[in-house]
Formats: sequence, structure tokens, C-alpha cells
Amino acid sequence: MANIVDLHTHSTASDGLYSPTKLLQQAHEVGLKVLALTDHDSTQGIEEASAAAGELGIELIPGIELNTDVGGGEIHVLGYFLEYQRPEFQAILKVLRDARERRGERMVELLNEEGIAISWERVRELAQGSVGRPHVAKALMEVGYVQSIAEAFDKYIGKGCPAYVPRYKLSPEDAVRLINSANGLAVMAHPIGLPGLDKLREWLPGLQKAGMVGLETYYGPYTHKDEQALLSLAKQYNLIPTGGTDFHGPGIHPTALGGRFVPIEAVERLKALAAKRHGVTPPSFELPPPAEEH
Repeated sequence: MANIVDLHTHSTASDGLYSPTKLLQQAHEVGLKVLALTDHDSTQGIEEASAAAGELGIELIPGIELNTDVGGGEIHVLGYFLEYQRPEFQAILKVLRDARERRGERMVELLNEEGIAISWERVRELAQGSVGRPHVAKALMEVGYVQSIAEAFDKYIGKGCPAYVPRYKLSPEDAVRLINSANGLAVMAHPIGLPGLDKLREWLPGLQKAGMVGLETYYGPYTHKDEQALLSLAKQYNLIPTGGTDFHGPGIHPTALGGRFVPIEAVERLKALAAKRHGVTPPSFELPPPAEEH
């Protein structure tokens, strides 16, 4: 059965390598009918993506991905069907994007200290929007320090490497609440890799209480065994099993755009929930001030 759904993609509005328009063109070429744009901490690509989707006959779901901090690790939270133009929501996203920007600039400084001559200005040119590590990696490739984005992560900017810089993140519960404040639907991303099944069982009750409604079950490299374990948890906690490829562009993740089967039922269930929320005054949310960037 051909796949027509991808609910996890990135563009140059965060750390993807394709513009929103090019991403939608690629989606059309591989036969997708429904695509969610889920850039990190940013909805800046949604309007361009929506225009391209309309021309190509693709249903675009406005989304986001928020990186969160828990116990020294990470949980990523996806948001779908956002009322993303709400001023309060955008103000908080700007704070998060500014933290991402400072992180990228510090990485370049550390690389320079290692004798690697790349410029922050060039990294920003490559990003065309919110800066992410793939843009630093592309700058490293341009000047010949690495041959691939994967090599850049392995040698320089991955966790534990000389130029790796952590950054301030929300708690998972606050990420869910932030998404809810835009009448969006919060879904945990790639839960086996982050945080892992044991931790997942520990954290799911609190996240569900905060308002999370889904679990990314059909993801990139997950095996049938992985899917079954996540489907069981989704059923136990009455969460919607969703899925996608986490596509950032060629050479970053192993799964191609549209390369993971996602049942259309996931979209239908999300849409049914979204219809109940839209037009209703959402709960408010205030960003907790970080004690430090971490």
C-alpha cells in the first residue's frame, strides 16, 4: 500500500535543508497527500508551505517540534493543527529561537578556537532562517573539513564533540502546555530513541495529565517490534498513534521523505480532536525563566 502521509518534516525555517516550497515539491513527487511541517521552535515556514501545498493538492498540517530537557536527557514534543499566529505563542517561540541562535554562534566560536575557519555570517546565510546544527555542518563541508553532514556531527558538533553546545529547553510538560496554548495537539516524537521505553512508561502519565494526546509510533527506522510496543502503550493511555520520517533533507536521517507508512486514521483522529478545540479560548501559558542555559 502506498504511503500518503508524513507527519514529521523540517525545512529551512529551522534545521532542514529544503525550503518549505521545495519540501512540498518533493512531497508531491513521492505521492504524499498529507504533510505536517514541524520545524524546531518555529512556524515561520508554514505560510510558504501552505501556499505550495495548495498549488500541489497536498493537505498541510501546521505543526512544530519542541526540544525539551528532562533529567539530563531529551524528549521531543510535536504539535499539530496549531493556531500558530497567536501573538503570545509567537513571543515564546522567539525566546526559544533566540536560544538556538546563541547556541549556533557559540559552536562557531568553539570551532574557530580549534583552528577551523568558518564564519557565523556564512552559517546564517546557509540557514535562511532559524539556525541548526546541520547548517554549521554544511559550512564545514563547504570549506573541506568534512565530507558529509554525518561526519561533521561525528567529529565536531555531536554530543561529546569539541564544538557541541547544549541549550536551554522547556520541560516536556511545559512544551505540551505551550502547544495547548495555541489550541494544538501535543504528540511525543520518536519515543524509543528519546527517551526509551523504560523511561517512557515512567513519564507518560505526567505528560498525558499535562495534555499530550499522541505517541509517534510509525517512525523512521523503527522495527515491527518497536511499533507493536508503542501501539500497546498508545492503547493503554488512549493516545493517538502517529508517525513520520523526521525528514530534514538528504544525508541527515536514513528515512526518505514519505518513506515510512503512516495510517490515514492518524490524521483523521487528530483532525477530529482539532475540530473540537479550534475557536475555543485556549489555556494560557507563561514561559518559566531559565536559571541557566542548559
